[in-house]
Amino acid sequence: MSLINWFLLGVAIVGIVLFLYGANYYDPVVGWVGVAFFAGAFVVFLALYVRGELTKKPAQNP
Repeated sequence: MSLINWFLLGVAIVGIVLFLYGANYYDPVVGWVGVAFFAGAFVVFLALYVRGELTKKPAQNP
């Protein structure tokens, strides 16, 4: 996994933790920030994956 993937995984985990914290202490702002972090990490991961697939150069046969 690349450094960007590890970073996005960390952001997603922080999002889950914030969501659970907000749900446990009835703090909706923290919960929604957690949801936004998780969703944002997922969307950025998908966008980078699609970009990488679209810009991939075909293999050259010798």
